[in-house]
Amino acid sequence: MKTKNVLVILFSVVLFTNCFAQKESKKDKKDKKAEVKTEVAAPVAPAAPAVPEVAVVTEECNVNISLFNESAKNKQYADALAPWNAAYKDCPGANKAIYSRGREIVQWELAQTKDAASYQKVFDKLMGMYDNRIKYFGDDARYPTAWILGLKGLDYVQFAKNDETKKPAYEWLVKSAEGMGENCELDVLRQLIVVSNGIYKADATHAEKYITDFTNVSAILDQIIAKPELKTNAGAVQLKPALEQLFAQSGAADCNTLDKLYKVKVDQNLTNQDVLTNVVGLYKRVRCIDSQVFFTAAVALHKIQPTAESAAALATMSYKKDEFTKAISFYDEATKLATTAEDKAEFQFTIAQIYNKDLNNFSRSREYARNSLELKPNNGKAYLLIGSMYAKSRGIFDDPVLAKSVFWVAVDKFQKAKQVDPSVTSDANDLIRTYSAYFPSKDDIFFQPQLSAGKSFFVGGWIGESTTCR
Repeated sequence: MKTKNVLVILFSVVLFTNCFAQKESKKDKKDKKAEVKTEVAAPVAPAAPAVPEVAVVTEECNVNISLFNESAKNKQYADALAPWNAAYKDCPGANKAIYSRGREIVQWELAQTKDAASYQKVFDKLMGMYDNRIKYFGDDARYPTAWILGLKGLDYVQFAKNDETKKPAYEWLVKSAEGMGENCELDVLRQLIVVSNGIYKADATHAEKYITDFTNVSAILDQIIAKPELKTNAGAVQLKPALEQLFAQSGAADCNTLDKLYKVKVDQNLTNQDVLTNVVGLYKRVRCIDSQVFFTAAVALHKIQPTAESAAALATMSYKKDEFTKAISFYDEATKLATTAEDKAEFQFTIAQIYNKDLNNFSRSREYARNSLELKPNNGKAYLLIGSMYAKSRGIFDDPVLAKSVFWVAVDKFQKAKQVDPSVTSDANDLIRTYSAYFPSKDDIFFQPQLSAGKSFFVGGWIGESTTCR
């Protein structure tokens, strides 16, 4: 009867071999079906010597593995704890399930502790469990030492108390990322940057390491993103900008530092849309848009996939570099690419401002201001700009009295501005008061009867408009 019972137990051990599920990740869950392999000693010759370092797996150990596995699988951790403790103590190298299921069980035990001393004791057991897993299964092809260290780091971050910087976890997470590469768990990559960021905040001398960590993690995420077949691909796409945002807000890297990190990468990837998009996005987040590296990346990206936004950004950068002709060209392109009249009007008005302020070309400025008004008739700013240029154009007349006629056409534009756009009323009224004071006086008009109040007068030159004498 005893023999029959043993056979039943052994048969049940074989059955649960396909039931293990790794909690940590989806790929682990698949693997755990094959994790529990009952070690039943094959018949050997009585004289054969024992092989050193190979643990003897007793029938009792196999029974305990079966018991804690079934209980943990059903989340009955209270029932799983005792047989797990026994298996962990007596045969720690018998089966990977001691560690995959053990993580769940010990985490549950940690949650049941009532005081700091017992919490620390169980926490130490949790950390030691990873050391033992490395000792017995660190050479596992799918879950090697680097992967185990990542899990250890994650648990340290989650459960270690009274440790703000989590420095021990930092070292494990770094080794895990380096060892696993594109096969690294995304949580490990995320926590590596979060922990490194925390250490930097506490110690500014960590800046260089933090930058290196960010660069390395970004490279790994780029590798994952480049392979849509990887299960972590979608997660990596979401994680990368979040980590970039954290890095940007940290202040660890100034623009010069970023340029050193990304110049070669940009130069080598001028036709790689993904790389250029990532670089441009990062520079925007850290507000380094005056950088030449950013400008180079943005121009290259714009050639691949031009948009109104990218053209406008390039125009702004060109303007800041005093490359006004290039800025105008990009704003014209932005106008063509824009999908709304509002945006087109704004781009055309910006060109008008450049011609006025930076190139001192009033006629071209008015041309673009009028373009803006065709697209947006209630653009009061365009009328104010035209009026201001008129007021500066007294030189079109040799006669000092006739020269004052430009103030009439200027005020006409200021009046029109507040008529179509109430938002500029205050500015328009200030300009009207200012330039009305320069209208021709009664004495001036006495010698210029054609300028009598109420008459129509044509102001020539580049202005070429009629106005009413005041």
